Amino acid sequence: MTAKLKLLDQVRQVLRLKHYSYETEKTYVQWIKRFILFHQKRHPEEMGKEEVEAFLVHLAVEQHVAASTQNQALSAILFLYNEVLEAPLGWLEITWAKKPERLPVVLTREEVKAVFAQLSGEILLIVQLLYGAGLRLNECLGLRVQDIDFGQNLIVVRDGKGQKDRTTVLPERIVPALRHQLETVRKQHHADLQKGHGRAPLPDALERKYVNAEREWVWQFVFPSKTLSQNPRANHDTLYRFHLHDSTVQRAVRSAAKKAGVSKRVSPHVFRHSFATHLLESGSDIRTIQELLGHKDVRTTMIYTHVVNKGPLGVRSPLDQG
Repeated sequence: MTAKLKLLDQVRQVLRLKHYSYETEKTYVQWIKRFILFHQKRHPEEMGKEEVEAFLVHLAVEQHVAASTQNQALSAILFLYNEVLEAPLGWLEITWAKKPERLPVVLTREEVKAVFAQLSGEILLIVQLLYGAGLRLNECLGLRVQDIDFGQNLIVVRDGKGQKDRTTVLPERIVPALRHQLETVRKQHHADLQKGHGRAPLPDALERKYVNAEREWVWQFVFPSKTLSQNPRANHDTLYRFHLHDSTVQRAVRSAAKKAGVSKRVSPHVFRHSFATHLLESGSDIRTIQELLGHKDVRTTMIYTHVVNKGPLGVRSPLDQG
């Protein structure tokens, strides 16, 4: 039992050294645990390619997991063998879960307005940013004060998917509400400092480089949590103010869509899809949309051409042409 705990601690340590996010850390550790339990708690050093293949086949054939889930499990196990145990597995014979070819759910402009009408306060502001700037939910919640550039009307997305920074547009319409939000956060931060708190968690590398930055105004979250909590990655009991939890926004969006009578499966990510689709409908260049979304490959962005009513070919139904 001690050896297994030691192994997982090693996994956490290497993940942190390589600056992986806390969410990725939790996910990788969970998959490695499942892999070990599947093989009756055998140590990974005693296993190899055959055991990994058997586990992945089990996920695909018996558990019927999504292709993305199977990929996630494989990534975690490859990290274990490549980076922690330093024993690469080589070529794997894998039965892959079939990845369904699904088009993204997209709201009409009227549906977007209808959902907005059911929201208020900082949740409305968050969802407006998802739609108005094309942000992922975790990118929006992870915004720091210094990431909002009112002078140039842009937002800097730090360490987005793929660990790359990018910039996107700051919607002028929400600037007054965003300024008000920051003023509210500033007052809360000042009150926290007065009580000996006022710390926002920083990535490990920055925490070591800028020792006192965690209490500086520019590093505070734009959408902070209502409560203080300990940093699960720290070895001390200092209290921090993290950002708002994603589940808070997810619940609010589902409820708002239901009240608005939108008969689609609406999640926060749907607003990012709608951002891209509506830009495409308005004639924006696909490469520009790719950069705003932070897609590595333009083929990922091209999926939105399939959901535009009158796409690049301007196709109309023959029923509408008579």
